[in-house]
Amino acid sequence: MFKERSIIEEEDYLVRIFIGEKEKVKSVPLYEYIVLKCREIGIAGATVTKGIMGYGADRRMHSAKLVDLSENLPIVVEIIDTDKNIKKLRPYLDEVINKGFITIEKVHVVKYRNK
Repeated sequence: MFKERSIIEEEDYLVRIFIGEKEKVKSVPLYEYIVLKCREIGIAGATVTKGIMGYGADRRMHSAKLVDLSENLPIVVEIIDTDKNIKKLRPYLDEVINKGFITIEKVHVVKYRNK
């Protein structure tokens, strides 16, 4: 009934990048650039989530409400990998993030894999 699987537990790092939807690197959305760079350098995984409401350092509210449709909704890019791989990524982030911030925290990861 169930496929055989392996379970791996390890200590990794979670990076959360908080940026605006309009941020770009050349003509490419910044969130897309970050995910493609992660894939290129071999990062284990990255996910982009679009927020429906938020504000940043400028305290300007951004919302997905129809009456207040914002063109710059909050974006969060989450990345999980080893400390070594996150350190490979940091120079790219430092270079391309002009407005936003990142958090980095140690996390306990449980990975489920089909055999």
